[in-house]
Amino acid sequence: MIHFEEAGGGVARIEIANPPANALGRAVREAFHRALDHLSDRNDIRALIITGSAGTFCSGDDLKEQKLVQAAGLAARQTQLGDFAGLIERIANLPIPAIAAINGHCLGGGLELALACDVRIGSDSARFVCAGVNVGLMASAYRLPRLIGLARAKHMLLTGLPVDAMTAEAYGLITLRVSDDRLREEAHAVAERIASRAPLSVAATRELADRAADLTPEEATARSRDVLSRLLASEDHAEALQAFREKRTPQFKGR
Repeated sequence: MIHFEEAGGGVARIEIANPPANALGRAVREAFHRALDHLSDRNDIRALIITGSAGTFCSGDDLKEQKLVQAAGLAARQTQLGDFAGLIERIANLPIPAIAAINGHCLGGGLELALACDVRIGSDSARFVCAGVNVGLMASAYRLPRLIGLARAKHMLLTGLPVDAMTAEAYGLITLRVSDDRLREEAHAVAERIASRAPLSVAATRELADRAADLTPEEATARSRDVLSRLLASEDHAEALQAFREKRTPQFKGR
């Protein structure tokens, strides 16, 4: 259901393999959590790729399971919603950057999964649907407007219409669009590049970027000053300066 592999270059890959739609039912979510557990205390893995199998990224929660949960009552529904949200939040708060390699359909909770990643790369066949209004639910109403702007987000959220890869690229929903046969290669190249950068700098930059929309200019300046003072004293910064002098590639250790 969930395949985890170390892809080399400081990169790991998680593939959702739950045909036909790669739905994230309860068992798949549990397997996803176990795959994420592999990242614990692994300083050598510095970026994660999340993708789907068989030409589909992810369709979100399993609607067949939702029907059973609906009949089980309020407590069961709240538990199920909390469980799904917990997986999305875990991905959003990973200690390393996550890259969504989106192949084929990315629907409902699957779009929420992609939005929780730091970078989204789409293949030409990628299709994005805010499916909440199509099934009497809601998803992506927080993350999507922050990413692509309120007007475009509302168009997607309120119509539930599919958006193709070219439009998604124009919106900024994905930042790179590639042919289907190059998606794996390009996603790995981006992940490997991120993994080769200074880990402390990557972590600090992610944190401030994620909070930037909620900070005043004064708050952002103060946070930047505090972080930069620590980074200036790091071994990685010293290594970068030494490597520059010696005209070689720096070897960052995350210290």
